[in-house]
Amino acid sequence: MPAMMKVVLCAEAAPAQWGDKALLSFKDDEARVHVPNAAEQERKAQQAGRKLDAMGIKAVQLSGDGWQLESRWAFALGFYNARGGQQLEWGEMSADELVELEARNLSSRWVRKMINGTPEEVYPAFLAAEAGKFIQSLAPDAVSYRTYSGEQLKDLGYVGIYEVGRGSERPPTLLELDFNPTGDANAPVAAALVGKGITFDSGGYSLKSSDGMAVMKSDMGGAATVTGALALAIQRGLQQRVKLFLCCAENLVSGHAFKLGDILTYKNGITVEILNTDAEGRLVLADGLLAAGATGAPFILDAATLTGAAKMALGRDYNAVFSMNETLAQSTVQAARAEHEKAWHLPLEPFHVGQLTSSFADMANIHGGEGMAGASTAAAFLSRFVPENGCQWVHMDLSGSYQKSANDLWAAGGKGHGVRTIAAMLAQICEGTG
Repeated sequence: MPAMMKVVLCAEAAPAQWGDKALLSFKDDEARVHVPNAAEQERKAQQAGRKLDAMGIKAVQLSGDGWQLESRWAFALGFYNARGGQQLEWGEMSADELVELEARNLSSRWVRKMINGTPEEVYPAFLAAEAGKFIQSLAPDAVSYRTYSGEQLKDLGYVGIYEVGRGSERPPTLLELDFNPTGDANAPVAAALVGKGITFDSGGYSLKSSDGMAVMKSDMGGAATVTGALALAIQRGLQQRVKLFLCCAENLVSGHAFKLGDILTYKNGITVEILNTDAEGRLVLADGLLAAGATGAPFILDAATLTGAAKMALGRDYNAVFSMNETLAQSTVQAARAEHEKAWHLPLEPFHVGQLTSSFADMANIHGGEGMAGASTAAAFLSRFVPENGCQWVHMDLSGSYQKSANDLWAAGGKGHGVRTIAAMLAQICEGTG
């Protein structure tokens, strides 16, 4: 067992010998994190966690009264790498704070583990099964789930998941999970979550470059994030019924893969022409959103690593938020801020739907023409598959869920960013304050 290093958070500057504005200083078995500006406490704590992990330090104990709930959590986010092996003791705090930190840690680490898993390990049926088992382990008496795979999906009319995944030898899979703590089989569904679970995305016949494909094990980040969010909400005491739908597939090239020019007919009668097989996430999410709408849930939220356009707009720091309901979009952004996460509202209006033109179907799966907003038209596509023209629906394009390479805050790989936001929205909606 590695020796435990104490880490103290203090408000004074580092001694001069450690350098001007040094973040860390060391003495014996103790590291000190120097944050003279209280407004920077969380960011600096996360940077300290990242630095210590990068130094190869594996076991730390947060010590002293300088630590607060959010700075402890920020440190934990930084003190992580995909290879594992870290040991973190939170230090002294209230029982309620410890429960909250452990809940965040369990949910976030599951999300990061799933996203960082290899595409050979994390395939559609595996992701669906692991998500079901994880949520059920938190509330065994309140959770039931089932999966539909391969030809079952075609027979049931889940045309998007089936078509995207049929090029792979490993069948596409839909998870339908029911969290119902009321014990009443007829209890109304208060909210539904939908996640994009593309466990590997080659782009299909619209093939990605090697550089673009190298990180596509992370294209199931939406499915992982909504699962982690439901897990956190349950641990925080969620008492209303919520349904979870994960739309899982591998988008590969084969003689049986879907092709450009194909036309898909969805359960609601909408026809979609395939003009780019690399715009597959919206195709699988459409099935999940239709299933979510059929539950009668008054609030639907989907999350997906959907577009490069969102990353171009926001980088990897913010998640993008879209809704036809301005109030709901702003509530989501405010929930992110309250949970110390980052989200930004991007535009979505009915005219964006009209930019998905097709000569052969009701719409295409990509926009046509120059100057179109790719993230907004992707959200507009999804808006055709939710009730009431999307007035009680939020779409999150998870620009900030994955870090392609390490920086001063994050290790390379999955981040778990967005889990707290969605958990907070579930609490808000289910408490009737949304």
